[in-house]
Amino acid sequence: MKVVLASKNPHKLVEIKQITDKFGFELVLQSELGIDIDVEETGTTFEENSLIKAKAVMEATGLPALADDSGIAVDALNGEPGVYSARYGFDESLDDWGRMMLLLKNTEHVPDGQRQAKFVCVISFITPDGKLIQARGEIHGELTREPRGENGFGYDPIFYYPPFGQTTAEIPAEKKNAVSHRGNALRILNEKLKEAGYADK
Repeated sequence: MKVVLASKNPHKLVEIKQITDKFGFELVLQSELGIDIDVEETGTTFEENSLIKAKAVMEATGLPALADDSGIAVDALNGEPGVYSARYGFDESLDDWGRMMLLLKNTEHVPDGQRQAKFVCVISFITPDGKLIQARGEIHGELTREPRGENGFGYDPIFYYPPFGQTTAEIPAEKKNAVSHRGNALRILNEKLKEAGYADK
């Protein structure tokens, strides 16, 4: 089944494909189909934003679409940055590194032992005939004081995962995919797709 990924992020495509290739999907970026649309993420939840992106790309391509909305939620910041993780600080001059350093600065006052955080991912799959399937995955950890590791992207270098004793930027990709928020969401989605007849049992 050919499915369009509603994203322009090549890192995200690589990470998702490592998991969905086992599902029998042929996953392509929207840009590979000549689609260049900027979808305004007006939702206040991961579920809403994921659906907004998937629906827009499905309508533009006429193909089933997959969209992920994900972010980091810090307990001491009442769940921020949450759905605004990719726009944290609302400063267009900030890149991934800049947003990560801003989050560290904004949590300087949070003592060790109270730096709990989680990565959240909601995947939406929508077909041209209007079938919608959503799945949510999470991974729980805590914020470090400084970046560690070269793998992953986004906030991975400052997200410490206690069971492995490493940040998610220090964990090899295959090991990370087995426990990550995105991996968990995709595995739940695959089970739901099987039940709905969209994936092989």
